[in-house]
Amino acid sequence: MKSHKLIRTSFAALVCALLASCATPPATPDKPKLVVLLVVDGLPQRQVLAYRDQLAPDGFARFLDRGAWFADAQYGHAFTVTAAGHATMLTGAYPHRTGIIGNEWRDQATGEPVYNTGDTSATYLGNSTRPLDGTSPRNLKAETVGDVLRRLDARSKVIAISGKDRGAILPAGKTGTAYMYMGQSGQFASTSFYMPAHPTWVTQFNGRKLADTYFKTEWKPVLPEAAYARSVADNQPWYGPRGGKLPMMMGVAADDVPGPAFYSALLASPFADALSLEFARAAIAGEGLGRDDAPDLLAVSLSGHDYVNHRFSAESRLSHDHFLHLDRMLQSFLRDLDATVGKDNYIAVLTADHGFMPAPEFNQARGVESGRISSSQMLTRISAGLVQKFGEGKWLLGASGASLLLDKKLIAARGVSLDAVAEESRRLILLEPSIGTAYTRAELLSNSRAGAPFFEASRKAWHPDVAGEVQFTIKPNFMFGSSTSIATHGSPHPYDTHVPILVYGPKWVRAGRVDTRVEVVDIAPSLSRILGVAAPAMSEGRQLPLP
Repeated sequence: MKSHKLIRTSFAALVCALLASCATPPATPDKPKLVVLLVVDGLPQRQVLAYRDQLAPDGFARFLDRGAWFADAQYGHAFTVTAAGHATMLTGAYPHRTGIIGNEWRDQATGEPVYNTGDTSATYLGNSTRPLDGTSPRNLKAETVGDVLRRLDARSKVIAISGKDRGAILPAGKTGTAYMYMGQSGQFASTSFYMPAHPTWVTQFNGRKLADTYFKTEWKPVLPEAAYARSVADNQPWYGPRGGKLPMMMGVAADDVPGPAFYSALLASPFADALSLEFARAAIAGEGLGRDDAPDLLAVSLSGHDYVNHRFSAESRLSHDHFLHLDRMLQSFLRDLDATVGKDNYIAVLTADHGFMPAPEFNQARGVESGRISSSQMLTRISAGLVQKFGEGKWLLGASGASLLLDKKLIAARGVSLDAVAEESRRLILLEPSIGTAYTRAELLSNSRAGAPFFEASRKAWHPDVAGEVQFTIKPNFMFGSSTSIATHGSPHPYDTHVPILVYGPKWVRAGRVDTRVEVVDIAPSLSRILGVAAPAMSEGRQLPLP
């Protein structure tokens, strides 16, 4: 009897001990003092691995050899463009929640153009501002990791830097501070949304006029000629009359001094990215990032790769070399972070806002069906079809992001069913040989076509308060034509959705390749967990399976 009592007592003690151990959370490493988000605009994952043997030892290779990297990292929304991607990274939400459905769209009521970060109530500091310039996060409907940090502790600083306004403003969120490169002046500037005047460190940086040091400087290849045998040679016919060949001189116009044309041209070279990283160094020093126990966040979006890939394609020698320049610049920047912030005080995540399709001419040379679409001609045909069905009138206001925007006022005035006009618009756009899928507002709201091709990706790319009545996708290897783009992005196909997610921070992440499919929305909740804060309110991502 005593033995049974002893057994019961011992068992009860064991249960209490187990419950106590379960109630005590496992020990976790200290929070990073600084989170660094590095974005390479327009970098497809295929490029990261294609030139792995040519990487410097401590740039991309630091992530690949000594960090965690995800071999199957994807975007889950269909319209893969810069603003939508940058809005996703730190919100953990796709456009159906962020409201950033594209780089630009049309107002649902008026059909007037809307720019993703446009806000006419704010202006650039020290630089002129045009009506559709990006000046604030007014259109962003979701909070970011940085917003959560600052809500919990106002001492946390959130700084975002980019060659593009949208590449800085959207990662900065509602409460961070964005600085962007000014193509008109070669300076970095914020806007009146964030502050009345620049802090001293920004004024001092701009006073150095670093952009001017690249005037009449050559963009030279990193490696000898033979190293570029696996990429497309320079001066391809499809580059157009401007051509494209390395070495390339910066500022060869008749001007004897740097001007707006030169400053803008730097964006399609390694030099604007070098300026962005140098400005990031100045921000770390000027703002004291990573120096106290309130975690800070620094986002740096390097825009040059996108410009180079649009102009020459990701398969070009120029893109190949630009990637190698980025690699060497990242090596220098990461080593500076080690020295200034401390190698055990920060975690770095590198990703991209979208990938890139090969140029149609490159695909055609390989026997792959590919081509360019005239959006104006396509919209004209759809408009004509609507007139034939419903009578005279401008039923179609135009394309809005990757959707068709209908004139609801006209439809109501004529007593026609909106669903009927949307359904006819869907039928007409699917007659276009380059269009792959199209779904109406009613279908997207009801989820009635769940499981259909690219339906879920289209639903995530569409916001009911922002987008039009019919969301569409294009077929693989087709692109909408542009006077400035040899190649582009914006589709739900793997060349556009498959991007790098690379993580370095040995104190928090073990090294290793992860083959599990992950999505870019997973970055925000994963960083939130490492920081010990709640994920952003609209986040729909999961925890990255970090090694």
